[in-house]
Amino acid sequence: MFSSNRLVMLLDSLKKDKEKIIDLTQSNPTECGFYYPKEEILGALSNSGNLVYSPASKGMLSAREIVSEYYKDKGYEVDPDSIFLTSSTSEGYLFLFRLLADPGDRVLFPGPSYPLFEVLTQLNDLELVTYPLQYDNWSLDKALFDEVSPDAKAIVVVNPNNPTGSFVDEADLGIINGSCLNTGAAIICDEVFLDYVFDDKAKPKSLVGNKTSLTFVLGGLSKALGMPQMKLAWIVVNGPDRLVEEAKKRLEIIADTFLSVNTPSQNALGKWMKCKPFIQKDIVMRVRDNKKVVQSMISGSNKFKLLEAQGGWYSVLRLSGSVDEEEFCYELLSKKKVFVHPGYFFDFSEGAHIVISLLPQKEIFEKGMNALCIE
Repeated sequence: MFSSNRLVMLLDSLKKDKEKIIDLTQSNPTECGFYYPKEEILGALSNSGNLVYSPASKGMLSAREIVSEYYKDKGYEVDPDSIFLTSSTSEGYLFLFRLLADPGDRVLFPGPSYPLFEVLTQLNDLELVTYPLQYDNWSLDKALFDEVSPDAKAIVVVNPNNPTGSFVDEADLGIINGSCLNTGAAIICDEVFLDYVFDDKAKPKSLVGNKTSLTFVLGGLSKALGMPQMKLAWIVVNGPDRLVEEAKKRLEIIADTFLSVNTPSQNALGKWMKCKPFIQKDIVMRVRDNKKVVQSMISGSNKFKLLEAQGGWYSVLRLSGSVDEEEFCYELLSKKKVFVHPGYFFDFSEGAHIVISLLPQKEIFEKGMNALCIE
């Protein structure tokens, strides 16, 4: 596991020695100096309804209606009855794996993507199978996809993908839907970064509108509001009516068993969502500005190539030549006290890469990039 390698051991040692480290992997928005309307956020928790426990397997209807409005603002009609609230997207994955697969079954995941997937499949005794994204806009290779997809119970899609920042296009969705129609697999689409695009002209498509195959879309406050501590996420069920109704019945039993979503967050959701424009504006400006810093600093560089991305919170840099990416990251941390992720952490299979977060504050980010770029 990543946590036991020498890079992380060095990081732990430096932290123990109280060394000042420039962390270009920071993914926790609450530690990046963003603007949060404090009074509105905390005031929303002082609701007398929080003293009453009224368990609902799907989550409170009032909260599900607010999630429905979130999608309506994007141009999608989502029935609140098709929304299930969870405490996190990780929990959403666990619910869906229990719904769709038995121990030993195969689930497909994109590569490169989240390192979390390996842990989630292990916890559910499932077999993780990777389908590769090709770097020509990070698209699917149909032949390679068809090789691994026939006996899969579910196909996980990340839209936009983390860390490549690529959205699912019509061609790739057609390949995935075609596979699901042939095999009976379902789609699990993680859209936590859906609100974050690098170009205002881009119109990312949510799979809450995908009627072809049984589809489960994940979202949540962790990214939508930059508030992971509030522990509220959701699953939207969509697809052919017969499959949707059966899935909802079974998913409701799973959700009712845990009832994990806390009442205060559900009651506060309406007021919190009113803060979304302010919070997201701050985050969007930061990631776009930091992306420009990356582009400017490596312009004309023979050392790095910035890979194209459409959205998200990360940038991927390809290292030139026959560089050992772990050794590169180790030396960077050891000598310059700058921490970046090596590409293998996200399952990059060809070439050497590093992955950097675009969330850090400007001064920290520029200092880290300077150290990264200067020989």
